[in-house]
Amino acid sequence: MHPGSRVSQVFLCRVPVDFRKQIDGLAALVENELAMNPFADAVYVFINRYRTKMKILYWHRNGFCLWQKRLEKQRFAWPQTQEVATVSLTLQELEWLLEGFDLWTNKPHKTLNYQSVT
Repeated sequence: MHPGSRVSQVFLCRVPVDFRKQIDGLAALVENELAMNPFADAVYVFINRYRTKMKILYWHRNGFCLWQKRLEKQRFAWPQTQEVATVSLTLQELEWLLEGFDLWTNKPHKTLNYQSVT
């Protein structure tokens, strides 16, 4: 993102979008279909059907910025949940996603519930 830009939230648009859309089309999608504010301190992340391209849209002070990454050989991991239109991430999780980590298949350690130390 642009140095100095404030980002408080990251939203992934779960459904793939037509990558012919540029700033105006993606901003309209955020506002009309996702019912979110494209001018908020947030980034909106979109994926193409093949999960080889990602676009990130955000507002910076006086205009929209559009950032794109294209993978040459692999695919981005993407949430498969059907319940919601968007998935919220932290900035750190977005960085991991851009680096190729699958955030949805990693599982934490089991929770242990002991009653006593002896």
